[in-house]
Amino acid sequence: GSLVVNYPFDDDEQGIAIYSKSPDDAVFQQLALSYSKENAKMYQGSPCKDMYPTEYFPHGITNGAQWYNVPGGMQDWNYLNTNCFEVTIELGCVKYPKADELPKYWEQNRRSLLQFMKQV
Repeated sequence: GSLVVNYPFDDDEQGIAIYSKSPDDAVFQQLALSYSKENAKMYQGSPCKDMYPTEYFPHGITNGAQWYNVPGGMQDWNYLNTNCFEVTIELGCVKYPKADELPKYWEQNRRSLLQFMKQV
């Protein structure tokens, strides 16, 4: 896990981790930023320092392929085959948080979710 909004493309023709710009890159960046700006820790860009000390996401967003290459990923498939604009929102460094921590996740992401829905 991590704390970032990841947007297409998740794959590139070379199969390496480089920026893979979609035709709607500016729209995807706007959607991703609308979410991350409302989550202070996400927006800072270095969420999992203990686990990944060199990982940095400017403003809490990343192009999927630049982060790591995922051939055949769902958000790319949906975008290319159904024109669905999908992003992947990673909510935390711990993949399986304890149930008593969920209210904290809600508070950290409530405003982000509302801002994200306003983008429609």
